[in-house]
Amino acid sequence: MSSPSKRREMDLMKLMMSDYKVEMVNDGMQEFFVEFRGPTENELLACSFPLEHLRDLVNLSTVYLFCCMGRAAIFLINCGCVLNLIGIYQGGVWKVRVELPDAYPYKSPSIGFINKIYHPNVDEMSGSVCLDVINQTWSPMFDLVNVFEVFLPQLLLYPNPSDPLNGEAAALMMRDRPAYEQKVKEFCEKYAKPEDAGITPEDKSSDEEELSEDEDDSGDEDIVGKPDP
Repeated sequence: MSSPSKRREMDLMKLMMSDYKVEMVNDGMQEFFVEFRGPTENELLACSFPLEHLRDLVNLSTVYLFCCMGRAAIFLINCGCVLNLIGIYQGGVWKVRVELPDAYPYKSPSIGFINKIYHPNVDEMSGSVCLDVINQTWSPMFDLVNVFEVFLPQLLLYPNPSDPLNGEAAALMMRDRPAYEQKVKEFCEKYAKPEDAGITPEDKSSDEEELSEDEDDSGDEDIVGKPDP
């Protein structure tokens, strides 16, 4: 097993190579921000059977689905919950703060949302996360890619209102599911746009700029080349 410092470096490089935007803090490798996007319907319902057949299983208490969430994983989930919650965080963009302890990977990373998210297991004010696999059952076999491709998407899709950090969200989810979903979407629209996560929209590419300049130049040449009537 590699040393903790070497493992931190390897896991961070692996995360960056997985196309996640990472912003370092204080030029170190123990504290940084990661751009996290809400899971999409395609990512979470790439099942072993057609989606239209999923609705035929609503009367079953539970069903095993093979969900492709970056890496293949198997979850025992409530079928009705999947149908109700799928996609409500889609389109949201969050800036997630990650702190790696000196003993990482033997101790779990500290994870927190910077911009607001409405979720029973995320504290609305501090952004801290209540997720068993990170807080209690962490294993050195896990890495940062697991956190962002499996654990956080799983958290958004399968909330646990019985162990909440946001009591209001948990109560609303259990009492009035449509109202809960609507509030989640309102928070996404209000607090989870790219600019809310501190991510500046990309400027148009240099190729487009060069093409535009070439078109302007060619237009000027056409005007100059025409003789006066």
